[in-house]
Amino acid sequence: MNRFTALTEDAHEKKNNTTGILVTNLGTPDEPETAPVRRYLREFLSDPRVVEIPKIVWMVILHGIILRLRPAKSARLYKSIWTEAGSPLMAISKRQRDRLEQALRAAGHEDFVLKLAMRYGSPSISSKLREFQQAGIHRIVVLPLYPQYAGPTTGSTFDAIVDEFKQWRWVPELHFINTYHDNPLYIKALAESIRRHFDEHGKPQKLVFSYHGTPKRNLMLGDPYHCLCQKTTRLVVEQLGLAEHDYITTFQSRFGKAEWLKPYTDATLAALPGEGVKDVAILSPAFSADCLETLEELDHENRQVFLEAGGEQYRYIPCLNDNPDHVAMMTALLSPYIATVE
Repeated sequence: MNRFTALTEDAHEKKNNTTGILVTNLGTPDEPETAPVRRYLREFLSDPRVVEIPKIVWMVILHGIILRLRPAKSARLYKSIWTEAGSPLMAISKRQRDRLEQALRAAGHEDFVLKLAMRYGSPSISSKLREFQQAGIHRIVVLPLYPQYAGPTTGSTFDAIVDEFKQWRWVPELHFINTYHDNPLYIKALAESIRRHFDEHGKPQKLVFSYHGTPKRNLMLGDPYHCLCQKTTRLVVEQLGLAEHDYITTFQSRFGKAEWLKPYTDATLAALPGEGVKDVAILSPAFSADCLETLEELDHENRQVFLEAGGEQYRYIPCLNDNPDHVAMMTALLSPYIATVE
């Protein structure tokens, strides 16, 4: 046996039947301070999937204006939601990871390794993929926890994976779950969370489905996100048996001066009291875990918008987070991709 053959056989022997599961989310600063927030925003806003402006123009704006002014303001907002466990998104994501691992093992799966990564910040996608590589894992399934596919979220996650794999001599088997906007267990979990809220607090005049916004240009260029959001709303509403006047779909978190998906959440909430709607409940199905955009923007900032416009009752329905039915949905999504032990 020559040296080349020996090395090749050794590589094959290291290949095992273990499935590497990578669950990802957007990310969060390490601390609610200006410098860590600036690092996070620099990485996030430098992604061409997130901001589709010619790079040479955008880099001048980003480094000359935004990264000088925005980090301090954003750090104050992060401080307002920070907990003893740290960033809510990170704390919830870790609980999701732990409960998902327990659920997969309870379902009879044994030969897998589950890791959590963030698209921006730490732990990075590349670092966790390399841990799979070092363990000799050649079968990987990735679940980005964005229910509705969008280029700036799910598409960007795929970019990060491919960028890492470009550096590998031996590219692994990859299964990439790119959307679950209409998965029956996801729809059921959302509907049940709303139903429980109604049972405890009563049914509002209007249920607001507030999804994270994207530029309208993305839709015109073929991004399916807007359509997937509308389908999620429709399927949930059907399960709840709501009439057309009982709910509305809106979009939040716009940035910059370009037109984004409409109707805007804040503008809608400001207008509803004048239309006689003074009791609303609001949720954001685009987020799998509570974070800055839900805890600060929806539960605080937009609450003030509604109440100052004359609203009387404003109730925020939390994300699915680590609820058992949410974990059960993730388990069902991943199970078909986990290699069985023979």
